[in-house]
Amino acid sequence: MTVNTYPYAGKTVLVTGAGSGIGKAIAKGFADNGANLVVLGRRADAIAGTIADVPAERSLAIAADLTDRSQVTDAVARIVERFGRLDVVVANAAAYTSGELTDADDETFRRVFATNVDGLYYLVTASIEHLIASGGNVVAISSVSGIAGDWGQSVYNSSKHAVNGMIRSLALDYGDRGVRFNIVSPAFTLTEMTEHMTEDEEALAPFVNRIALGRPGRPEDVVGPVLFVASDDAAYMTGSNVIVDGGTSASTGQPHRD
Repeated sequence: MTVNTYPYAGKTVLVTGAGSGIGKAIAKGFADNGANLVVLGRRADAIAGTIADVPAERSLAIAADLTDRSQVTDAVARIVERFGRLDVVVANAAAYTSGELTDADDETFRRVFATNVDGLYYLVTASIEHLIASGGNVVAISSVSGIAGDWGQSVYNSSKHAVNGMIRSLALDYGDRGVRFNIVSPAFTLTEMTEHMTEDEEALAPFVNRIALGRPGRPEDVVGPVLFVASDDAAYMTGSNVIVDGGTSASTGQPHRD
């Protein structure tokens, strides 16, 4: 899946939201590089499928709801009991909604923030002592929507801005204890979450118009950057936001002209 390889053998990696899309691709990338892989998600069948080809002795699927602190705490305890350590947490699980702020009811707003922000909070608080022990790190999969605004995405964007702020502050708080916190921010990527936006070329065209490389992102485009940021090759990187957007954010926003 990637050009380079990384020495993750003996390392234990947790990937949330690993049942499909970007999370599934990231999980497979770590597995291909020898990690003990733990996948966490709400859909037991989906996460089981992600680890189907990974040797049983170095894989674990945990069906859990990130918005429930007790389930997250129990999940981390299971990981450490099984593998004896936790080295990398990839916080990928996310919820999305679109529409103007006044279109979102309280339930929708809380669902997005509960998954994107509360879930990250629960993950870090449950795993931090283990990451200190291993000299590990956290990679939050955010979005270019966390660095600027988008029309009709005020709830989603604000949750991703919160993720970015939390990660940068955690990088400051835990740097002297040897734990790194970084962000990887994709742009428009072809996943289950976006498939309704790509049903035909006419619907897809406005998105492609903004992308310098001329195509939407694919889940596998995010794998290499995550493997690097979580590795010792990035040992002096913390509080960083690695943008993986095909050049989307390089533009001032003007439409492409042939």
